[in-house]
Amino acid sequence: MTCDFLALAQPGVQKLSPYVPGKPVDELARELGLDPAGIVKLASNENPLGPSPKALQAIAAEFSELTRYPDGNGFALKSLLAERCGVQVSQVTLGNGSNDILELVARAYLAPGLNAVFSEHAFAVYPIATQAVGAAAKVVPAKEYGHDLEAMLAAIDAQTRVVFIANPNNPTGTWFGPQTLANFLARVPEQVLVVLDEAYIEYAEGEELPDGLDYLAAHANLLVSRTFSKAYGLAALRVGYGISSAQIADVLNRVRQPFNVNSLALAAACAAFDDADYLAESRRVNAAGMAQLEAGFRQLGLSWIASKANFIAVDLGQPGLPIYQALLGEGVIVRPVTNYGMPNYLRVSIGLPEENARFLAALGKVLAA
Repeated sequence: MTCDFLALAQPGVQKLSPYVPGKPVDELARELGLDPAGIVKLASNENPLGPSPKALQAIAAEFSELTRYPDGNGFALKSLLAERCGVQVSQVTLGNGSNDILELVARAYLAPGLNAVFSEHAFAVYPIATQAVGAAAKVVPAKEYGHDLEAMLAAIDAQTRVVFIANPNNPTGTWFGPQTLANFLARVPEQVLVVLDEAYIEYAEGEELPDGLDYLAAHANLLVSRTFSKAYGLAALRVGYGISSAQIADVLNRVRQPFNVNSLALAAACAAFDDADYLAESRRVNAAGMAQLEAGFRQLGLSWIASKANFIAVDLGQPGLPIYQALLGEGVIVRPVTNYGMPNYLRVSIGLPEENARFLAALGKVLAA
């Protein structure tokens, strides 16, 4: 090949590295000759319960219509979301996962000469979406691994069009409270779109975390993004949504791909959203699993970052990559976060009790070796 197609790409794209997902079970089984049934995957913040039975029934009911395109407007799901979220249907944007919502924001509002502000140790899609459209990324140093919202306010300049904030944050699990969010939103310039990424909000109980939807009426520059991939157990189907002003939703729909959410995902999301028992059980299993891992880390003499999500970042006190590799040999998949600027940490998704116990035993064995 004589032509350098990397050099022909946009400068922002040239500097990107592809997103690296958690290692699939089948891939590890092939690499190490392991039995897939014996592998524990706690790497991708998936719901360990499996999907809601109601979602499975809804999917099955759609099989006979697979030759048809999905409802491009997602009427049933948008109507359900609007009703439950207390907004108008015109305020809802559907995405192929909440990642899609982030990409739509970048395509609609960012360009060369403009910038987006987000925190250190924040979701990897923020820089990918920003740099892919030629905009600059302004990364603000974290405060105790969480968002320093005061510093993020100070980083906003005349060229800032988007601020990405996550609550809880991935991969750290850190969070901020209602008053902190209210103070932040009150001071963000009105021409700057604030994307509040609440992918893990369903795991938060009580009043420690704000509900982003409560702030929409007072802040026309706010968009709240959420997903069905985590607490609702539909990661494979890729369906998320954004709630914003009707005007912002209209702009996003101008760049949204036709039929970006498939029929199975639309049906399953409606059913899962109606399964209150499944969501309650997801929360219960997550809380118990979080306590189980924290107790295990304590016994191993390890520290961790307190988390309000369905994962926890553990400090190994040494480089995490070798420990990660050794755990793979034990048939346990977790997530190294060196690429997030946290070389001594591993991010561990909350699993079922037996999966958590398997991980803790493997970790103890590897650390003692």
